[in-house]
Amino acid sequence: MTYSMGMQHNNSQASYHYVFSGRVQGVGFRATCRQRAVALGLTGWVRNRFDGKVEALLQGPEEIIQLLVTELQQYSDWIRIDAIEREKRAMDWELRDFRVRG
Repeated sequence: MTYSMGMQHNNSQASYHYVFSGRVQGVGFRATCRQRAVALGLTGWVRNRFDGKVEALLQGPEEIIQLLVTELQQYSDWIRIDAIEREKRAMDWELRDFRVRG
């Protein structure tokens, strides 16, 4: 499946804050999330939390965000997502790329 990467500032843009629980720290989750998000043309960030979970802000076309989340759930034997929390957020148009945060 091919996706256009040039879709910015249109009505199909969405922003969601995710919290991933499971075996998500120390297994390459953040690097994998960033690599796939960049490849899919998403903006936002991902970071570890002190409670062992990983949180991410994912912005872009809703169907591409869902594709990323599905890929993360199926990605490798190392990553295991047991639960996902999702909350819709207002778009942060200042975000121009996708980064791993502290």
